[in-house]
Amino acid sequence: MAEIKKILFLSNHFITLYSFRKELIKRLCERGHEVYISRPEDEQFSYFEEMGCRIIATPMSRRGTNPVEDLKLVASYKRIMKDVKPDIIFSYTIKPNIYGCMASNALGYRQVCNVTGIGSMFFRENIITKISRALYRVSMKKAYKVFFQNTGDRDYFISHGLVEDNHEMLPGSGVNLEQHKLCPMPETDEIRFIYIGRLMGMKGVEQYLEAARVISEKYPQTKFYAAGFVEEDKYKPMVEEYHEKGIIEYLGFRKDIDRWIEHCHCTVLPSLGGEGVPNVLLESAATGRVCIASNIHGSRDVVEDGVTGYLFTPGKSSELIEKIERFIALSKDERSEMGIRGREKVAREFDREIVIGKYIREAEQA
Repeated sequence: MAEIKKILFLSNHFITLYSFRKELIKRLCERGHEVYISRPEDEQFSYFEEMGCRIIATPMSRRGTNPVEDLKLVASYKRIMKDVKPDIIFSYTIKPNIYGCMASNALGYRQVCNVTGIGSMFFRENIITKISRALYRVSMKKAYKVFFQNTGDRDYFISHGLVEDNHEMLPGSGVNLEQHKLCPMPETDEIRFIYIGRLMGMKGVEQYLEAARVISEKYPQTKFYAAGFVEEDKYKPMVEEYHEKGIIEYLGFRKDIDRWIEHCHCTVLPSLGGEGVPNVLLESAATGRVCIASNIHGSRDVVEDGVTGYLFTPGKSSELIEKIERFIALSKDERSEMGIRGREKVAREFDREIVIGKYIREAEQA
């Protein structure tokens, strides 16, 4: 039996812990470790409490950029660390990574950060970009360890001096192969496509809607779905119009998204960049669904062009349309075989057990 460790998770949202870390947290609890979770105070706590975790409500503005509030978060993290005295700290997303490291570096605690995708902030050079890089440089550069989910993010951090040699690669957040089982393609002549994610420009929503408009006119036997919140107001009229005209069926945010993945033949992720390793691609591929994605870091790690799905140039609606047409031209057997190859690839390379194993080793060696 391993020595019992005190493990502190810094998180900005219940749903990210539940969706991608619950298996790790459960395993740590089962192995007898003391698990503490710091997360915003306005959320339900019972799920992880029933697992045996101790919840620490921590005020946090997830998207705010008020420096006074952010300095308060550093102070909160310092108080938590002094109280818990963790053997190791695990953090995810920007604020827990940056401000957690500021606190753990000052107090001498080990923190393992996970860069789950650099997002859109580094796609344009402005004052926010410069401030963000400076914050990463003074915090995560001195972290005990930084996990990257794709080589593009890793190379960016290295080239800008945001990390030292304290980094390692992870296969994204991994995919739970038991939860996302291989399912046969729908036995229907209607060919169904789905977009899953926030409906916003950086996610390629314009390219998806344009492709849906063109393809649905040319191929009446197709159906396009979109699931997720409309993140940017300028897209609300377009989404409503396309829904009313039957170009897409807008599903809104869905808690039963697995059922919708199974309902469709193909998942489309036209993101312009900033992804880690997209979980929607991992889960869709694990289910045996073909994925069409933009050729960006993270997505190209999951989708093997022409083998498990198709890749296209980010922002190029015409290329996305071409790849969708190529998928439509496949026979039912060819679509199924492509989906099975996708399942085999993620089972081989992205099993969540790989991620869990790395974290457990970090915890028990601390």
